[in-house]
Amino acid sequence: MAESQNIEYKESWRDEYLKWLCGFANAQGGTIYIGIDDAGNVVGVKDVKKLMEDIPNKIQSGLGIVADVNKHTKDGKDYLEIKVDPSSFPISYHGEFHYRSGATKQQLTGIALTEFITKKTGVRWEDVTVDGITVDDLDAESFKIFRREALYSKRMTEAELNISNEELLSKLKLLSNGKLKRSAVLLFYGDPSIVQVGSFVKSANLRTGPWSIMMILKVRLSLRQTRLWI
Repeated sequence: MAESQNIEYKESWRDEYLKWLCGFANAQGGTIYIGIDDAGNVVGVKDVKKLMEDIPNKIQSGLGIVADVNKHTKDGKDYLEIKVDPSSFPISYHGEFHYRSGATKQQLTGIALTEFITKKTGVRWEDVTVDGITVDDLDAESFKIFRREALYSKRMTEAELNISNEELLSKLKLLSNGKLKRSAVLLFYGDPSIVQVGSFVKSANLRTGPWSIMMILKVRLSLRQTRLWI
């Protein structure tokens, strides 16, 4: 059986292959065989028992999914079959979204990522919620700057701003079911790269909406982008 869109051969296991499994899950699913060379010959793997324990745990912790990991033997040589089903929800690996296209793995960025997230969930990239970060983890100084600039520009009144940070985020539609959206983390969290690798502070063009004031001062963008139009 030759390599194809849904089949990949690897002679030994490396943790970086979690990216390939991520790509399979985000596309049509697929299988990685460990212990088989590019020509389809079984070369075998060492420490099969340990890999049978380690790989499922790494898939679950790194991708948040469960995959079938099966041991096979041919001509006295053991090899592994790692099978991933297509996911109905976007799967990420350390904040990166990979996709299997043809016989290649591609990391989705920019418009391609936005369209992928929207297609999978019906939700825009910036509206996806983030686990592990709460309102209390956000930068207090950022909220002070936002309130000051919102009041100065008269986009919000003092009464509208004299509420808790959580209430403010809810008013700005930066919360969903009590969880922070990515847009909230990009605006108010100390390390925006947690939701977008390579993010940094950059200026933006102001249009409308009270939260866009903050974007002028603290908007974070991917290194691939040069300007954000609100």
